[in-house]
Amino acid sequence: MIEPMGFNITSLLRGLLGMISIVAVCYLMSYNRKRIDWKLVGGGLLLQLILALSILYIPFVGLLFEWVGKAFVKLMDFTHAGIAFLLGPYADKTQGFSFLLHSLPIVIFFSAIVSLFYHWGIIQRIVGAFSWVLRRFMNISGSEGLVAAGNIFMGMTESPVLIKNYLPAMNRSEIFLVLVSGMGTIAGSVMGAYVAMLGGGDPASQVLFAKHLLSASVMAAPGAIVIAKMLCPQTETVTDTMIQMEHVGGKSNALDALAAGTSTGVKLMVNIAAMLLVFIALVALVNYISSDFIGRYTGINEWVRDFTNGKSEGFTFEFIVGTLLSPFMWLIGVPTDDIMLVGSLLGQKTILNEFVAYAQMEEWKNAGLFIYQKSMLMSTYILCGFANISSIGILIGGISVLAPEKRGMITRFGFPAMIGGALVSIMSATIVGMIMG
Repeated sequence: MIEPMGFNITSLLRGLLGMISIVAVCYLMSYNRKRIDWKLVGGGLLLQLILALSILYIPFVGLLFEWVGKAFVKLMDFTHAGIAFLLGPYADKTQGFSFLLHSLPIVIFFSAIVSLFYHWGIIQRIVGAFSWVLRRFMNISGSEGLVAAGNIFMGMTESPVLIKNYLPAMNRSEIFLVLVSGMGTIAGSVMGAYVAMLGGGDPASQVLFAKHLLSASVMAAPGAIVIAKMLCPQTETVTDTMIQMEHVGGKSNALDALAAGTSTGVKLMVNIAAMLLVFIALVALVNYISSDFIGRYTGINEWVRDFTNGKSEGFTFEFIVGTLLSPFMWLIGVPTDDIMLVGSLLGQKTILNEFVAYAQMEEWKNAGLFIYQKSMLMSTYILCGFANISSIGILIGGISVLAPEKRGMITRFGFPAMIGGALVSIMSATIVGMIMG
């Protein structure tokens, strides 16, 4: 049974401890600790806190995010109409849920909608507004504000195209921010698939997760700036000029934009399906070795089942990464009964990808393994980002095309940027968990 948690002083103190721990990790990993702009750090954390408090406790803001969440769910319903036409009786979820048939096609429709909104200039206006807020609140350059805001809605290789003419002249701190903001956020085109996975067939649950996924995306923008500027502080003079947003593949008309977005969505869907097939198969292979052989013949499986009260089937990959990350999960305020589950999800996201982790979270949620709703919502924020090992190659390939002269720098920054992106999502989860209680 999933239990709610009320706000208490313990939750507040553990949340503060978690925030301090994340800041300490960034400080220890920083390329230049003496040049960290603590005013920027404080301003960014304050902005994240204000956003979280507004979404959770200010009715107007909460209703706004809930309304957008309902709009996401309604768009998913429209997608199901197309699925029903193509698949007939196989589209009926009462016959059993299929991730391939019921969740992944949403990526195609959302990709087409994002492309259409970009053609109409809607996304540019929203991104420009967010960019203005970030620049004024956190004292960053126009190109940095634009790419950080763009990543709220666009993918990690799509958002840098907004500033492609400025990339060659950007310094190392600015390039690092581009990488971290890409790793620490998700694309709007895949958000619908996450909502479908986590919400299942329950409209109320879909709206809840849509609201928090949107919240995670918005909070990640200032969070990425904080983490990036701590890990790689600004040490060079920045000339902040008026930034003109680049057009991403201008389309002749709305139908052309829809067609292009649909084509991109198909490629994205096939890529996601292929990655899930391979990575989940690899996990099964690892579990075959660690559990069916090592755990079975050494008796470790029985110990693990007793130790986890039956939550883990044995000496599995999920148990190993969950155990390793459990102390960190406790530090950031995850309820003690669920720290191994959430730690395992973070490990799977980082080593494999966020789709595998969300699929695992959905399975555990349906199996009733989570004790507290807070754990599930914090997991939603922790997994809401592209920070995984495979994304390093994607970023290097994507941005190197736009700025070939920066390839060496981008390659060196790949792994630190992945860690930074993971810390962005963890910081958002820590803040939300702290004020959620």
